[in-house]
Amino acid sequence: MIERILQSTMIQKIAILLTCHNRKEKTLTCLTSIYNCYIPAGYTFDIFLVDDGSTDGTANAVKDEFPFVKIIEGSGSLFWAGGMRLAWLEAINEGYNAYLLINDDVVLFDNALQLIIETHQYALKQFRIGGVYVSTTIDKETNTISYGGSIMRKSILGNRSKMVVPSDTPINCNLANANILFVNANVVEKIGVFDLKFKQSFADFDYSFTAFKNNLPVLVCPGIGGYCNNDHANNWSSAKSNLRKRIAYLYSPKGLEYKEYMYYIRKHFPMSLPYYYMMVWLKTFFPGVWDKFKRKQAFKTY
Repeated sequence: MIERILQSTMIQKIAILLTCHNRKEKTLTCLTSIYNCYIPAGYTFDIFLVDDGSTDGTANAVKDEFPFVKIIEGSGSLFWAGGMRLAWLEAINEGYNAYLLINDDVVLFDNALQLIIETHQYALKQFRIGGVYVSTTIDKETNTISYGGSIMRKSILGNRSKMVVPSDTPINCNLANANILFVNANVVEKIGVFDLKFKQSFADFDYSFTAFKNNLPVLVCPGIGGYCNNDHANNWSSAKSNLRKRIAYLYSPKGLEYKEYMYYIRKHFPMSLPYYYMMVWLKTFFPGVWDKFKRKQAFKTY
């Protein structure tokens, strides 16, 4: 009884993690939205920001406007997953109850943190353990979902994922974007932080799916957490580029990041590896055929 009372009165410390590179205005806007959020009673947060070699004055601007943000200098070649991992490891050294990963192009709604905490309380009640919670974002222009949680459905060949539309209560999922992603400390104790193999893409999908496979709650938070436009281009190059450029794009962090992608597939879906290998090279050698295939798939639901 005494232990329960002590736990209920303890301040829950959250480390908010971001990484940035030459997006000063977006980074400042994101930080402003964090500080404008309603913070439920009993919670407090610190912000860890990795500035990965920005040349646009991001670090100095953050120091001026948000002096309490803990800025960590990156090497300039960390990319997204590397920068988030560095911020995460730095925060772990100081000890937190949870970690909230946020992309620096996200604009949080005022109630975003409240919805996340409500999801955490739901997880503790339903599963008796903390987990991974993703907050859905929408495109500011179209009001359509841009990032969030998905459900992976296995098929004989490849796997299909379907985005979860948030409700007024948390919903189970098994894949999550880390645009707004809450990770309780017990999850880190069990599966660690982002896999070192990932430099740019797939680290968030890998992490959420790993949590799911370890029987940890992976949930979509109620409502919408904020704005974030989907700025991801196709991970294959068009037929307008020559083959050499298409292959270079395939391996590029701005494209598919081929080696990381194949590692991700091998790790989680080894039986489907031949299928994914074939499809990757199909869209590289014959992008026109792939474009037609994707247009047909757009009319199907899974």
